[in-house]
Amino acid sequence: MQPLEDDKPKKKVTAYLLYCVSVAVIGSLQFGYNTGVINAPEEKLRVFFQNVSMERYGQPFSEETLTTLWSFAVAIFSVGGMVGSFSVGTMVNIFGRRKSMLITNILALVGGGLMGLSTLSRSFEMVIIGRLVIGVFCGLCTGLTPMYVGEITPTAVRGAFGTLHQLGVVIGILIAQILGLESLLGSDALWPLLLALTTLPAVLQSIMLPFCPESPRYLLIVLNKEEEARKALVRLRGCENVDDDIQEMKEEGMKMSMEKKVTILELFRSPNYRQPIIIAIILQLSQQLSGINAVFYYSTSIFKDAGVTQPIYATIGAGVVNTVFTVVSLFLVERAGRRTLHLIGLAGMAICALLMTISLSLVKTNQSLSYLAIVAVFGFVASFEMGPGPIPWFIVAELFSQGPRPAAMAVSGCSNWTANFLVGIGFQKLVALCGPYVFLIFMVLLILFFVFTYLRVPETKGRTFDDIARGFASNAEKASPSTGPDAVVCGPPDSRDAPPLSPTEKVPMVDLPAGTQ
Repeated sequence: MQPLEDDKPKKKVTAYLLYCVSVAVIGSLQFGYNTGVINAPEEKLRVFFQNVSMERYGQPFSEETLTTLWSFAVAIFSVGGMVGSFSVGTMVNIFGRRKSMLITNILALVGGGLMGLSTLSRSFEMVIIGRLVIGVFCGLCTGLTPMYVGEITPTAVRGAFGTLHQLGVVIGILIAQILGLESLLGSDALWPLLLALTTLPAVLQSIMLPFCPESPRYLLIVLNKEEEARKALVRLRGCENVDDDIQEMKEEGMKMSMEKKVTILELFRSPNYRQPIIIAIILQLSQQLSGINAVFYYSTSIFKDAGVTQPIYATIGAGVVNTVFTVVSLFLVERAGRRTLHLIGLAGMAICALLMTISLSLVKTNQSLSYLAIVAVFGFVASFEMGPGPIPWFIVAELFSQGPRPAAMAVSGCSNWTANFLVGIGFQKLVALCGPYVFLIFMVLLILFFVFTYLRVPETKGRTFDDIARGFASNAEKASPSTGPDAVVCGPPDSRDAPPLSPTEKVPMVDLPAGTQ
C-alpha cells in the first residue's frame, strides 16, 4: 500500500486557493450581515416610518400598523431569499459559478442603494423594497458560495473549507451587531449608511473575482472544456499533475448522465424518497421554528425587556457566542454524530426557552433575573450552533443520492426560507398576544422536533450516500411490499465524491461500514 500512497500527489492548500475561497466567502459574510443588520436600528426605523406618515398624511401610523410595517420590513428579506434560492440552479447552468457571483452583486448594489437613499427620498417603501432585493441577493449567495468553494477545493479538505460558509455567516452577523452600536453607525443620522454598507463588500468581491478561475467541475462536466479545467486546477493545486482530479470529475460526469434526475413532485410521489424528503423538511423547520431568528431579529428588545441597561452589548455578546460555538461544532460533528448533536442542541434550546420565559415574566418583580435572561439567550444561541444551526443544511445532502439531491435541496431550502418569513412576520404579533410567554410556543415546537429526530432521523456519520439511500429504499419496501424494484434509485457506490450541494457541508464522507440508528 505504501508505494501506491507515495505515487499520489499531495493535495496541498495553496495561497491561490485560499485567495479564491476567501473571495467567494464574502458572499457568506454578506448573508450574515444583512440578517443581523436590521436589529440594532429598530427604534430609528420606527421613528422614520412615523415621521414619513406625519409628512404625508398629517398623522402617525397606529401602533398596530407600525408593528405590521416593521415586521413586514424584517420578513420581506426571507421572501427574497426564497426567490433567490430557487434561482441558483438555473443561474449557474446558464452563466457558470464565477459569473453568477459577479451578476448577483448587482442586486447588492441596488438593494443597498435603495435603503441608503430612503431618508433623502423620505420613503419607507424604499427600505422595504431594498430589503426584498437584498433578500434575493442573499438567497443566491447561500447557494453560489458553498457550490463554488466545494468545487474548487480538493476532496481531502472539501469538508473543512465548506464550513467557512457558516463561519462567514456568523461573522457577518457579529460585524452587523458591532457596527450597529449607537456610537458607530446605529445613530439617527447614520442608520441609512449602516444598511447601505452591504454595497462595499459587493464592490470588493466584484474587483477580486476576475482573478479567480471558473469552477473546474463546471468547465469539464457542464461545458466539456477539459483543457481549461486542467489549467484552472494547475493554478489551484500548485502542481502540474492533476490527472486524479480530472479523472474524478470525468467519473462524476458519467454518473450524473447515467442516473435518473428526479423532479420535485416525484420526491413526494415515490415511496423511496418520501421519508427522506419529509425528514429534510422537518429538520429545516426545526432550524427556523426553533425561535433562533426571533432571538436574533429582536435580541436588543429582549434584553431591554429583561432590564439590561445596555442591551446592544448583550446582543453583541450573543453574536460572539454564536461565532465561537460554530467553530466548536466543526470539531464535534464527526465525533458525536449528526443526529446526536442535533438532539443535544434541540434539548438545550428547549431548556433555555423555558428559562427565557421565566426570567422575562418575573423580571419586573426581581431585577436580578435580567442576568438569567442573558444566560438563557447565550445558552439558546450556543445550543443552536451545536446542532440545529449547521446540521439541517448538510445532512439533507447526505440523505439523497446524486439524482434526487438537487430537487431535495431546492425543497428543503425553500422550506427554510418560508419558515424564516413566517417567524419574521408573526413574532411581533405573538409577543403582543402572549407577552413573555411567547417562547413557550418555541419550547413546545422544540420538544416535538426532538421527538421526531429521536424516532425518525438516522445517523449518517461514516455512511456512504449509497448505504443511506439503500436504507430508505429498504424501509419503503417494508412499508409498501408491492413497490417494484424499478422504483428504487440509489446512488452509485462512489457517490461520496460528488460535489457538496449543502451550504454548510462540514466534512467529506468516508467509506466505513454501514451504521445503524
